[in-house]
Amino acid sequence: MSGVDAAFLYGETPSWHMHVSAVIVLDPSDMPDGFSFEHFVTRLEQRLHLTPQFRWKLVEVPFGLDRPGWVEDPDFDIGYHVHHVGLSAPGGPVQLGELIGDLVGYKLNRSIPLWEMWVIEGLADGRVAVLAKVHHSIVDGISGTELAQIMFDFEPEPADPPPPEDVASRVLEAVPHPVELVARGVGRMMLSPYRVVRFADQTVRQAFSFVGFQRRPNPPSGPFQAPRTSFNAELSPYRRFAFTNVALDDVREIKDAFGVKLNDVVLALCAGTLRRYLEAGEELPDAPLIAQVPVSLRAEGDNNSVGTQVGAMFASLATHEDDPVARLHQIHESTQSAKEMQHALAADKIMGLTELAAPGLINLAARMYTLAGLDSLTPPIMNLIVSNVPGPPFPLYCAGARIEALYPMGPLLYGTGVNITVLSYTGTIDFGFMVCRELVPEPWRLAEGIELALDELLTAARERTAADDATA
Repeated sequence: MSGVDAAFLYGETPSWHMHVSAVIVLDPSDMPDGFSFEHFVTRLEQRLHLTPQFRWKLVEVPFGLDRPGWVEDPDFDIGYHVHHVGLSAPGGPVQLGELIGDLVGYKLNRSIPLWEMWVIEGLADGRVAVLAKVHHSIVDGISGTELAQIMFDFEPEPADPPPPEDVASRVLEAVPHPVELVARGVGRMMLSPYRVVRFADQTVRQAFSFVGFQRRPNPPSGPFQAPRTSFNAELSPYRRFAFTNVALDDVREIKDAFGVKLNDVVLALCAGTLRRYLEAGEELPDAPLIAQVPVSLRAEGDNNSVGTQVGAMFASLATHEDDPVARLHQIHESTQSAKEMQHALAADKIMGLTELAAPGLINLAARMYTLAGLDSLTPPIMNLIVSNVPGPPFPLYCAGARIEALYPMGPLLYGTGVNITVLSYTGTIDFGFMVCRELVPEPWRLAEGIELALDELLTAARERTAADDATA
């Protein structure tokens, strides 16, 4: 297991849940026999051999001396992973969001493979929802979409997948003896001085690069520059979820009109609804909100669907700016300089801190951080996380039902009570808002503000296009 993946495991606390999730909304109206939970489980079980990590069981090293690993679970039982529940009437978005929040608030069982799915029936108009939870140590946003394309279908009635190899003929890897694991851990610790020297050299070179960027007239945003807001405080284990979507063509129209990136428009939509939310509570700070934006570190063409390969950049959301168009341009400038700095720092990177520290120390540090209440005592590292993941541009099906929407969810950590994860899918951009229930009691206000922010920018974009056409 990589150091980053181990950090996601050992960085968990009762309030920091390190699983990523998604809500898949299914439309079974075209299914002749309707949706069947039993059929869903059968189809899922038929293709589990295509995603071997769904059968992997965690093997931890005693005392957290070394990174854990995986072995195939010899007692795998899909019944422990797939659950069936019904939604109380009226089965609307608010009721679904509350149930999803409750289910996401439970951590995954570490004694079995680290994933689960909840099939939720009883939605309005006969829709069915599937909540998928997978630990972040197994997937990131990019690999998660790859897994979705393996687990789901490209047509309502696809051909059966190739059968798995004969289980009886396979030899499963045995779980190493604890003494062997401890010996490996001690051997790895003996290399620590060498790794410390390399990490120190890397840190010095990165520090010089960072200082160089900060001396610019308009330096890129960084950690600990975020103003404190009501959703930047100590987290509880309890979650709430809200969602919405907008037309991808509308976002592209804004992008083309103002010459920015698609991700800049997504960030501007998030900035618009956050500004409106904070203004309503009379707590809009004078300084702009800072978003941590995960970026994929996968090489082009890397379709490996195992593990996490993400970095992070920090971008200003320019929420202090009243004009939505000026706000969009400031966000574009911020993301461009943030990308440049992120690339420069990555060029000097040999290893991350997670490659240096023993998992047990990571776990101790995370627990001490939360127990000491540092979320409320230290300046916020960032105000929120905004992650934009490209999804499939073609329709997918699940157990014969068309997938109508895919609403992703990311984890909350470091006193950040809002995570906005965005995924494009068949002509729409789907927004998932994961929030801490105590810090953001009305997440639907954030979801509803996306459409208002889109209308502002779309109106301005069409006025800009009309003016350009008139002068052409």
